[in-house]
Amino acid sequence: MRGGYAAGQSGRRRYVALGDSFTEGVGDPSNVLPNGVRGWADRVAEKLAKAQPGWEYANLAVRSKRLRHIIDEQLEPALGMEPTLITLYAGGNDILDFGTDMDALLTDYEMLVARLAGTGATVVLFTGFDVKVSAVLEPFKKRNTLYNQKVRELATKYGAILVDYWCFDAYKDSRMWAPDRLHMSKAGHKYLAAQVLDHLDVPHKISLKQWEPPQRMTMREWERRQRRWVNDWVLPLFGRKLRGVTLGDSLSARWPQPVKVPRKGGLKKLVENQQAMQ
Repeated sequence: MRGGYAAGQSGRRRYVALGDSFTEGVGDPSNVLPNGVRGWADRVAEKLAKAQPGWEYANLAVRSKRLRHIIDEQLEPALGMEPTLITLYAGGNDILDFGTDMDALLTDYEMLVARLAGTGATVVLFTGFDVKVSAVLEPFKKRNTLYNQKVRELATKYGAILVDYWCFDAYKDSRMWAPDRLHMSKAGHKYLAAQVLDHLDVPHKISLKQWEPPQRMTMREWERRQRRWVNDWVLPLFGRKLRGVTLGDSLSARWPQPVKVPRKGGLKKLVENQQAMQ
């Protein structure tokens, strides 16, 4: 495995994931796992444990969190866990906020990366994907480009592994996205898990789903789908912004403390075992 990341000096193997909905797993529903989602990070943890028994995993990510929340709420707990592997995606929600100071955001982001890299753990960073959702979001494209440039620079500066999500052509297929068009679907999360595992040189058998070419929609079908998307997702999103509330306000981290990932059965097996003991 690349870079000797697999274990600390004591032989400890501990993976801690930080971030927002991207890392929490939104878009990949589960009726068993905490917060009702699974996601790419859970899949990475399970493949790590399968390749090398003894891996522990914590996921502190919560949907809708801004960078300042991740720094205030997730950084110190993560450092206290003494991880040997860290994944971080943060700042995407800030990019979509009106009035965000990008210089201040990227300064804070570098501080966070520096703190995490200072632990000696292997750090994995992600660029942001240029989601073709709507012309409404096109003004934010420049911010995303600036963010991605900074992430690439910091990955080099701090010796982090870069998963350049922006470059993955597979995500041009709408089926890689959830109905809200902002979060990955189950297929999207599985593919990203495979990309992270490949960057870490961890063996796996996850492959890109092979679909038939999408059927061409009529103009009426396209308009109907657009209206449904606006009503179901866009208007509620802007309504929450106006009220100053988020979907993550009532949620806690899915795996707030390191759990030992079963080599067989994965995290679902862990939850089943926990429920059986109650």
